[in-house]
Amino acid sequence: MKKIKILSLIAALLVVFTTLTGCIADNTNDKDNFAINIVSVDAKELQKPTYGEQDPTMVTVADGANDFAFRLSAALASQAGDKNFVCSPYSVWIPLAALVNATDTQNKADLLTALNASGISEADINNAASRMLYDLTKQRDKKNAEKYNESYHDPLKIANAIFVANNATLKMDFAQIFMDFYRGSTMNVDFGSGEAVNAINQWASENTDGLISDIVEEFDPNTVAAIANAIYFSNRWEWEFDPDQTKEDIFYSPAGETKAFYMLREGDNQVYYEDDRVQAMPLRFKTRGGMYIILPKDGNAAGMLSSMTSGYFDEIQRDSIKATGKLLLPRFAIESDVMQLKDTLVALGVPLFDETTAPLTGGLIEEEIPVWLSDAVHKAVIEVDEKGTTAAAVTVMAAAGSAMPEPTEPFAMNCNKPFVFVLYDHTYDGGNQILFTGIVNQP
Repeated sequence: MKKIKILSLIAALLVVFTTLTGCIADNTNDKDNFAINIVSVDAKELQKPTYGEQDPTMVTVADGANDFAFRLSAALASQAGDKNFVCSPYSVWIPLAALVNATDTQNKADLLTALNASGISEADINNAASRMLYDLTKQRDKKNAEKYNESYHDPLKIANAIFVANNATLKMDFAQIFMDFYRGSTMNVDFGSGEAVNAINQWASENTDGLISDIVEEFDPNTVAAIANAIYFSNRWEWEFDPDQTKEDIFYSPAGETKAFYMLREGDNQVYYEDDRVQAMPLRFKTRGGMYIILPKDGNAAGMLSSMTSGYFDEIQRDSIKATGKLLLPRFAIESDVMQLKDTLVALGVPLFDETTAPLTGGLIEEEIPVWLSDAVHKAVIEVDEKGTTAAAVTVMAAAGSAMPEPTEPFAMNCNKPFVFVLYDHTYDGGNQILFTGIVNQP
């Protein structure tokens, strides 16, 4: 893929594009004879978590995904300097998890290690991904609503697809796994024609309510497949802010004082955490999940995110208390630049970019041609206001419960200096699964 065009986005969605390029001849350059064929593969039901009895292996994969999220976020945030930062590490994790099934034996262990899932089998990776999808897409709630003929609003919609060149053949076992565990459909396209770009942009538009409709401009003619994931997310706060109480005040950014509009939340029984490093509060959505606001006391949000781990995030959640106090949080909207991911992912140990070993050879395409990832970029957008949150991200990879004690004193958490946010949704295996992370250096 030589050119990538990203639109400004205004709603909550996430799209991932992964393109895998091998040395295959392109014999279908007639741009007037474009065709897209959907390959039908029947899917079994998504895996349902065993509620009441956690599977330790599934927990390991889910925790590893969150650790990967913080490692990737820290690496990318370090490149942002004093700018605002947002990314969606889950959008990078899910295609890499699917590609475990197509990676050769020599490189599979390294890929699993990079995903913080060392020693886990591909079958267990697939089961864990399926169970995540079951929870994240609220399958249990949907079935209960259907049972009682009730309507159900799902704030998070996820779609996966793999587009395969007309002159290449996707391995049927990968196609079946991709459908069964990732709900991924399979389509044939002509990457030598501009119409292939149109087909993938149309797919993106259809799966993001028309909000992303111009992701790619051109594919390298040697492209043999493109694996895509689209997520649409939009939710309102369980406890909305009163816009009449939003006031303008000073924000102390790294570049100096600036103005921001602060939303106020004040009252009893608020979930709150504090230690010698941070103050933290979750803002919960109406249908589970939420966003943790983490305010480092030293004002170094980048340093805080770089030191964040899944374990520390779990500690913040576990040791939060019910508190009386107030939160002052600025409204903010962030649109990232396009971030280059290749070097970062290589540094994190992802082995799929090595052209010399071509680690996807033989695992994805029936034809014995070298296949590897050649590049990756990512873009994200988020907006937070009194009613809720909208968030968006685009990634392109191109290749040639328990009771809480009452606090003794009211708290005051004034986010008038740089802070970290972590947007999550709940899964049974992994608890709060991280979808977006970011830093607000200037609202």
